[in-house]
Amino acid sequence: MLSSSARLLRLLSLLAARPSWTCAELAGRMAVTDRTVRRDIAKLRDLGYTVDSDAGPWGGYRLRAGTRVPPLILDDEEALAVAVGLRGAALGGALGGDQAALSALLKLRQVLPPRIAERLGEWDDALVRLPWPEEPQLRPGMLLELAAACRRGERARLSYRDGQGRHTVRDVDPYRLVHTGRRWYFVARDVARGWRTFRADRVERLRPTGHPVEITDPPDPAEFVSRNTANGPYPLSATIRLPLAQADALRVVPATVGTHRADGPDATIVEIGGPDADGLARYLLGLGTPLRVLAPDSVREALVRRARELAHDNEEHARSVGAARNSGGPPPE
Repeated sequence: MLSSSARLLRLLSLLAARPSWTCAELAGRMAVTDRTVRRDIAKLRDLGYTVDSDAGPWGGYRLRAGTRVPPLILDDEEALAVAVGLRGAALGGALGGDQAALSALLKLRQVLPPRIAERLGEWDDALVRLPWPEEPQLRPGMLLELAAACRRGERARLSYRDGQGRHTVRDVDPYRLVHTGRRWYFVARDVARGWRTFRADRVERLRPTGHPVEITDPPDPAEFVSRNTANGPYPLSATIRLPLAQADALRVVPATVGTHRADGPDATIVEIGGPDADGLARYLLGLGTPLRVLAPDSVREALVRRARELAHDNEEHARSVGAARNSGGPPPE
């Protein structure tokens, strides 16, 4: 038989696990009577938890976010997941610096059960992190401000610094945040210029205007960011066909380098941006996989030219190695 406090924690964990429970379901899970469930629900309400209820045989209980912040109850796997997530945020600076994530992680580790703390320690011991190139960091709290703006549904005034360091102020209709693995991008409709992507670390300020907006026919945010980051900064774009399913093509050409669309179950069309035809040809040769350049002709011709040059160099090297072997000398390096 669970003690009263343990039973309350168990009830709270169940209420947080899904949107709604009937009284009978909760009683069955906790191996108590319906009357005990109703009494424990009343105790939770006295402690500050907002538990809504619906009358009738099909009614139930729902845990609703309130104005207070009662203790958060996590099971073992949830506690480990939160700790690992905080560890990753502290290492990667995804939240605009590591101090908040580190502080939360330290507080959590102090109250973790020994078995969970031991598993987290094993994870720390096994982790090896490659250093990233120096990247601009988000201003603390900016990610939450951008997320709130997307949720609020009203126009905002954006102060932004572009890649050349130029400062602009524009009115935007916030829509979504997209994370590419290294950076956060803010997708919004610029009132004057249409749909745009903004690097979140370059946003200096975002102020709500109080003007409600309704966004109709928005772009797919992930595809939109992928297209703009892959092709936006480059003067030339090439379209290629890979004889690979889309999931495999994404492993060859990441979404931050090209935009993908399936061409049947076993092929993918990819658009890749580059500085010029020769640079794109070098990149495509380096992929080490069969492909076909659909457009433009300049990239196709550059790829053929570079492939012939490479084949010629290999033939010359092979002849040099053969001549050296015949003469008894060392092979060329």
